[in-house]
Amino acid sequence: MRKISYLVFLFFIILPFQDLKSEIIIMSACDDKQDEFLKNEYILNLNELMMTRNYIYKEKTYQKYKITDLSVKKSNSYVRNIYEEDGKIFTHKHGYPQFYTQIFFEKEKQEIFLKTVLNDEEGISKISTCKKVEKFKEES
Repeated sequence: MRKISYLVFLFFIILPFQDLKSEIIIMSACDDKQDEFLKNEYILNLNELMMTRNYIYKEKTYQKYKITDLSVKKSNSYVRNIYEEDGKIFTHKHGYPQFYTQIFFEKEKQEIFLKTVLNDEEGISKISTCKKVEKFKEES
């Protein structure tokens, strides 16, 4: 009986200190160097290490891609795994070991970058600037 009461006491002492924190960053109204969008947003869930991109093409851009690919949709979303390294948030590598691409974000900036690596030669280009960046922190 004494062990059970000790465990219950420990449970109530430790439980309040076990708070979970989650951070979500929503980058919206993002422009693009190549395409035009009605909606282009990135949602970074740093707790689940997931990035969701939601976008809707403008009609002109949609028709441009529809000509060469019948599977193109006017609105779409995709999800990628992410990780943090040196104050930057990277998507996982997409491609082959000798050639791959990654999207990356700097936590305190509005720009979105594309990192391209070919045979250990690295190139970085800015692909978008977002007009609105919102950060949400949730404690439970």
